[in-house]
Amino acid sequence: MKHTAPAAFAHPALRPLAIGALGVAALTASSYISVPMYPVPVTLQTMTVLLLGALFGPRMGAAMVLSWLALSFTGAPVLADGKSGLVAFAGPTAGYLAAFPIAAFLAGYLPKGDRIGAHALRLAGFLGLHGLVLGLGAAWLSGFVGAETAVVAGVVPFLIGSVLKSGLATGLYAAWKGADKAGRAH
Repeated sequence: MKHTAPAAFAHPALRPLAIGALGVAALTASSYISVPMYPVPVTLQTMTVLLLGALFGPRMGAAMVLSWLALSFTGAPVLADGKSGLVAFAGPTAGYLAAFPIAAFLAGYLPKGDRIGAHALRLAGFLGLHGLVLGLGAAWLSGFVGAETAVVAGVVPFLIGSVLKSGLATGLYAAWKGADKAGRAH
């Protein structure tokens, strides 16, 4: 039985656009999986940002994140809790948002192999990139609430989640690549 791709993925010029749109949709969906906390909610955004970079490379991953941010800037309710617009880019969470394209870009350079060493290095990279997002987010947040409160409210509550999301991202990456490899073998 011959496997055929949807028309958008079959045409070489449309394939990157279709993949990009799916990445933006995944990032939007991950924004709506949220645990409300103040001043920053817990979402699956960081995990998705890192996966997009790791799976699709530095430029495509960052482009997906920047496209998602551009949608938000124009008023589309794609951020956590349906937020959007200029307020999101000037409010307490702006530092985290600014870190996302950087993290996606850097995730694109994480190891691509399927050996245990590559998985371990990828997990370490995901942990470090979560740290980058939290650090840049807290640096911006400190302008609103002070440095100590930014760390207490904008970093510490997210550490366990960052470890869990890094582990989940590592597993999802391996599963995605394994399924992709199995699909190409048929």
